[in-house]
Amino acid sequence: MLAGHYSTALIADQQLPKKGALLFLLVASQIQDFAWLVFALFGVEHTEPTDVLDATLSNMAVDMMFSHDLLPQIFWGVIVFFMGKMLFKSTAVGVAGLVLVIGHFVLDFFSGHPHHIFGMDSHTVGLGLYATNVYLAIAIEAVVIVVALWIFFRQEAKRNIKRTTKNKAAIIAVFVYGVLFLLFVATTSFREWFGIPELNLGFDTTVPTLLANYIGMIFILHYFVLRPEPQ
Repeated sequence: MLAGHYSTALIADQQLPKKGALLFLLVASQIQDFAWLVFALFGVEHTEPTDVLDATLSNMAVDMMFSHDLLPQIFWGVIVFFMGKMLFKSTAVGVAGLVLVIGHFVLDFFSGHPHHIFGMDSHTVGLGLYATNVYLAIAIEAVVIVVALWIFFRQEAKRNIKRTTKNKAAIIAVFVYGVLFLLFVATTSFREWFGIPELNLGFDTTVPTLLANYIGMIFILHYFVLRPEPQ
């Protein structure tokens, strides 16, 4: 799941009595994916293919033992809880971050790569739909996003928080982009779509491209969610 996790952070931020934690919650909702990408950059976890032009959801082979397997979730949950508690001096923020970490794992169970208890030799945890039914996985993410955004905007309306149409469109566009991006590379790579010739760049382009997408979505959501009124 890509953008779907961010939608849970928007709801979590609404429920907090202490404001100003949106950026933290957005990162917390994707802490496992950020860990995976950082680990991949340093060769701790491996992601294939390394050429982003060849990558599709269905052909990606990912090693996520430390970032996404079941047992390490205890570590990530504890880290996020105490970071939220210390940075914001609020147990509520820490708990919200912890819930987002748990939510990330639960959502990935239904829509994501196959995960394990701890390591490839342990039991599989999750449906692994990216490998077996990628379009169903994307459909599940789309449903999660629609429901989460409906809850988010409904709660704002109840609290009389007014947003311009452009502001709402910008927020929604982030999630539409996330779903369309997944659909675009579900089973067909950029190289196949556009007939791009083989190029041996000699370095990994998949992980940096994914990392740029994650960071870009956080930046846009943080900017527009915090600006409900015309500037």
